Amino acid sequence: MSAPLLIDLSHTSHTSARTGIQRVARSLWRELGDSARSITYDPHQRRWRALDSWERENLAADSFSLKRGTTWPLSARLRGYSHRLFSSVASSLHDSSLAPHSGLLVPELFTPAVAATLPALFAATSGPRAAVFHDAIALKFPELTPTKTVARFPGYLRELLAFDGIAANSADSRATLVAYWDWLGVPAAARPVVVTIPLGIDLPSPITASHTAPSSALPIILCVGSLEGRKNHLALLEACETLWSAGARFELHLIGLTHPQTGRTALARIHALQAAGRPLSYVGPVNDATLAAAYATCAFTVYPSLIEGFGLPVWESLVRGKPCICSAHGALGEAARDGGCIALEHVDAPALAAAVSRLLTTPTELAALAGAAQARTFRTWRDYARDVATWLPTLSRRP
Repeated sequence: MSAPLLIDLSHTSHTSARTGIQRVARSLWRELGDSARSITYDPHQRRWRALDSWERENLAADSFSLKRGTTWPLSARLRGYSHRLFSSVASSLHDSSLAPHSGLLVPELFTPAVAATLPALFAATSGPRAAVFHDAIALKFPELTPTKTVARFPGYLRELLAFDGIAANSADSRATLVAYWDWLGVPAAARPVVVTIPLGIDLPSPITASHTAPSSALPIILCVGSLEGRKNHLALLEACETLWSAGARFELHLIGLTHPQTGRTALARIHALQAAGRPLSYVGPVNDATLAAAYATCAFTVYPSLIEGFGLPVWESLVRGKPCICSAHGALGEAARDGGCIALEHVDAPALAAAVSRLLTTPTELAALAGAAQARTFRTWRDYARDVATWLPTLSRRP
């Protein structure tokens, strides 16, 4: 049996958040199985180490959090401090037990603290070193991105130059990263190989009969995605209010974590519409079973996001035969290309209102889009993990 691949899960192993990056990292961990050895940078021990049992249990749990940040139990922090003070290997930046291994994969957007320790980890890594690149949203829409992320992002894009290979989630994400390095004037010889490896999705599990019946006599429109500026929920809410005011009858159900900085305005608008008696539900983040039930009972979905690195909610809607209204551009355009979607040139309130009205009033079009979605083929997380694991050994180590 070949040596396992190291996979860095420094953030995901310490959070119950279900953002896109965490879903990618958890899915890779699950599908790579014994062929990968999960590691973390422990800020309390100040070194890289293999995951403890409580961290692996967190990865496997079907739970969710209202916070994106990491959580370290007091016992883990105390153990870390104790190890740093008394262990004879406390000065080492990496645990020698991590060897042997066949390479390194970093699927997360790593922090400056983790980045500062990567050179030591790279030096101790015998095989190729690769990272997953999710998106460049902080570059394209800084006004809709948390300020800390905007400040961090240029440094992160430079730090990616130290890897041997980068696996971008979509052709659009790859093109954006390459264009940024072009703009910086980084010569081709000083760059890692950048390829596009599209993500996978979870195939839907059978839904019980109680979850297939609509919870309301009105058609349900579902929107899955965190409440944050770039997700464009304000435009969707304005579109729905226009339709409700005109007498349209439907419910809007929203699912997703609210970002404390860029999601506050949308959350306030949701509360105002609910106070006005509009048929609007927002339940925050949910577990997998509740999410599956929400997809099963909706008529179609809307994903009003302005920009994505991949667009998981679009794919998850289509794999269930549910048509989706989304942008025609970037990675979302890539997702919509093969059918099942109404792809909009402009994702503003008038365009969203017109598309929602079309699907509410034209059952033949809704059925045709559902049929197109059901006819598509879909990549699974197993496909994605296999492609990443097959690609990584082809990389050459760079100086």
